[in-house]
Parts: sequence; structure tokens; C-alpha cells
Amino acid sequence: MYRGAFQPPLLTILYSIGSKPLENWEIVVRNGHIKRITDGDIMSSVLEIVGTNVATNYIKCPAEPGRFLAIKLPFLVLIIKNLNKYFTFEVTILDDKGVRRRFRASNYQSTTKVKPFICSLPMKLVDEGWNQIQFNLEDFTRRAYGTNYIETHNVQIHANCRIRRVYFADHLHTDSELPDEYKLLHPGSR
Repeated sequence: MYRGAFQPPLLTILYSIGSKPLENWEIVVRNGHIKRITDGDIMSSVLEIVGTNVATNYIKCPAEPGRFLAIKLPFLVLIIKNLNKYFTFEVTILDDKGVRRRFRASNYQSTTKVKPFICSLPMKLVDEGWNQIQFNLEDFTRRAYGTNYIETHNVQIHANCRIRRVYFADHLHTDSELPDEYKLLHPGSR
């Protein structure tokens, strides 16, 4: 999708307030729902993914089979609300050996497992409520496989969470560097 295109320092692939937030996303729902709602904590539209089984309720970008994001920016950032239920997300990358590798982070796994094509990681959501997950793809690729990150092929976000924004960045930005629309502002905090 982005191969050969200019990639700005902040590249959003999902913004819950947009007119068509899931335009480039495949939607899979079984025994659950994926819908836009107003979150009471931030008084703003968010995307909610809820289901009885995390494996059967998710969104995946890009939607078209055989297409890849081809995003070279090394930091994946998700602004997610912790619903105190099982939650997982996956990102598939290409490394400098030409191998596609998948990273899966979940709040229900307690140990890291590295296999040739998938690395499963435990994830601790610190806050009750909204969290900013910052995933350093270069670092994880190097530490898990001893190879170098080239690009991201796809992102998959499973139940159970609420999503405000998903974006890639050239580096970890401080709050003061980010535009307001990239910050999670609670009512009255402006």
C-alpha cells in the first residue's frame, strides 16, 4: 500500500474519528461486535472490538489478500483502552533475510516464546482504561531473530479493546512533539 510512497514521520493507519476508519481493514466477527461508540472517559468516538474469543474477532490491515502495508517506519503505536479482558495484537514484518516474521503481544501470556516465524510476547497494560502501546519493531526483530527490520506487512488487532488511533512513527515522540490529534486528551485537559 505504501511501497514507493512518501512516508511522513507519523503515518496513521486507523483513526476512530475519521469518516471511514475501517476503509482499508478486513473485519472478522464471530460471537462479538466491532462498532464505533462514544467512550465515556474521553467523550469521543472510538472503535470497540469485543468478543467471546480473541481469535475470531479482529480487524486486519490491509484488507486485500496478498497486499502489504510496506511501511518502513520502525515504531508501531496503538492507543488502546484496557477493557480488563483478554486482548492481543499481531504485526507481520519483513526482515533483511527476506523472511516474514510475526510478533504477537497479548495480555494473557506470561512468557516470551520465539519460534522461527512467530514471536509471542506478554503484554502488561499498565492503566485501567487508556494505554499507549509503543512497539519498537527494529529492536524486537534484532533481539528475537538477530536480523534487521525492513518493513511492516500487516497489522491485526483482536478483541477485547477500544481503539482511538493506530500509527507508525520514525521515532518515539515526546508529548510536546505530537500534534494534539495524536494525544489522548481527556475532556477539560486542553
